[in-house]
Amino acid sequence: MSRTEPADTPLGDQFHLYDTTLRDGAQREGISYSITDKLAVARLLDDLGVGFIEGGWPGALPKDTEFFARAAEGELELRHAVLVAFGSTRRAGVAVADDPQVRALLDSRAPVVTLVAKSDVRHIERALRVDVDEACAMVRDTVSFLVGEGRRVFVDAEHFFDGYAHDPDTALRVLDAAGQAGADVVVLCDTNGGQLPLGIAETVREVAGRTGLRLGIHCQDDTACAVANTVAAVQAGVTHVQCTANGYGERAGNADLFAVAGNLVAKLGMPVLPPARTAALTRTAHALAELANIAPDTHQAYVGASAFAHKAGLHASAIKVDPLLYNHIDPAVVGNDMRVLVTEMAGRASLELKGRQLGVDLAGKPEALASALKKVKALEAEGWSFEAADASLELLLRAEADDLPAEAPFRLESYRVVLDRRMGGDVVSEATVKVHVGGERVIATAEGNGPVHALDAALRQALRSHLSWLDSVELSDYKVRILAGKPGTDAVTRVLVESSDGDRSWTTVGVHPNIVEASWLALCDALVHKSLAVSRPEAPDTRA
Repeated sequence: MSRTEPADTPLGDQFHLYDTTLRDGAQREGISYSITDKLAVARLLDDLGVGFIEGGWPGALPKDTEFFARAAEGELELRHAVLVAFGSTRRAGVAVADDPQVRALLDSRAPVVTLVAKSDVRHIERALRVDVDEACAMVRDTVSFLVGEGRRVFVDAEHFFDGYAHDPDTALRVLDAAGQAGADVVVLCDTNGGQLPLGIAETVREVAGRTGLRLGIHCQDDTACAVANTVAAVQAGVTHVQCTANGYGERAGNADLFAVAGNLVAKLGMPVLPPARTAALTRTAHALAELANIAPDTHQAYVGASAFAHKAGLHASAIKVDPLLYNHIDPAVVGNDMRVLVTEMAGRASLELKGRQLGVDLAGKPEALASALKKVKALEAEGWSFEAADASLELLLRAEADDLPAEAPFRLESYRVVLDRRMGGDVVSEATVKVHVGGERVIATAEGNGPVHALDAALRQALRSHLSWLDSVELSDYKVRILAGKPGTDAVTRVLVESSDGDRSWTTVGVHPNIVEASWLALCDALVHKSLAVSRPEAPDTRA
């Protein structure tokens, strides 16, 4: 059995930073993670240093079942976090060992299981249609069974705060059933999101005093208080907080992982992330937004692009004296930058650090660093985003640092893509590319089920005999976003392409008013980056 405690985090098992982006966050309208997305999200969260990653509901959703299977087979290696399977207690009137949903939790091979259990008597009687004795037995039996099978178990007490206000004795009976059966943590859930901070804190203190159990908190954001409620619960004694990346979730969302972590570290002095990983909050927030195919919230606390932005005038004058006069923390603590609008201050240190992470030393090349920073800012103004496209950023930095091979692996002369609507309604794309590679001029034509597919196929056909590693590279994911602010046909298209060679994954970006050209730019960067990795075996893994 895999470890059940987070590794290499300062507080270890004393305090849990628990992420449920892949389950609760995925319920946000407009989000639909592929399995490749889920694996990429989990890797980013693990790299950030969260303690637990709730991967989904195996047995209930085929995609989640496959995700856990692929994770168990070695596609997901977690350094810091522990993978958690989410599920429900046994069904009423069914022996726990015979319940297929409980069996699916075991089959997931996740070392930790989080069970949802209703703790509001109204839900128990009207939704489950059982009495309180049976509801408690369902909790007790399932927890005992899973603990007996070697799993660590957390219990989410659904609708707890509403249930406690209506009938505290029943709500506490459910918690006691979980605790007596061996649950390590019972999580108090504000499922309807209707609570306020002072009320949350008061209830947490009462429950802690009456039960003696280890408590957690899970807050929805329907009153726009999820982060405040979570922090208030921590101050009242909980040692397990459940959040989602960027506050994703159904309705108004959940407590934002990045705001909660920022507050715990910067305001309460709690080292809930591994050393130096707090500075990765901003980059991780933006990368996860790209994977969700949702524009990052520029005004998001701590990690938004405007979180530490100031207009010229009074603010700028004070900032020249002391930046903290108008910033509640040093932005670098969370990996963000202070900006004075118009003059565009800051940014060099972050780019230098990022370059170092990507294996590009810009510290001794101030002119290259300044040029790279200028180019990045100019490209971002045109709609480019490198937050989730480290491979493209690495190529840009190496070009500015004069650290690329003298000869590119191939050079485009031209390409053409046409659509052919055939009898019967089939639409086929055909692409022709003319490239120079290995001292030759090569022309190749291929068909595909879309213009990008055809273009990729034609490019591969042209290069295959010259690049021995080409067949190992697969396009594993493709995302398109029409950027706001350019209506109709004048809109700018951003394309993210994730590629994999079986051992590592990397993401590239292309931006252009024409979707085919944007895709071409991302596809070319993907192959150039792989070529660079082949020539430099020590090159870092720029995972999505």
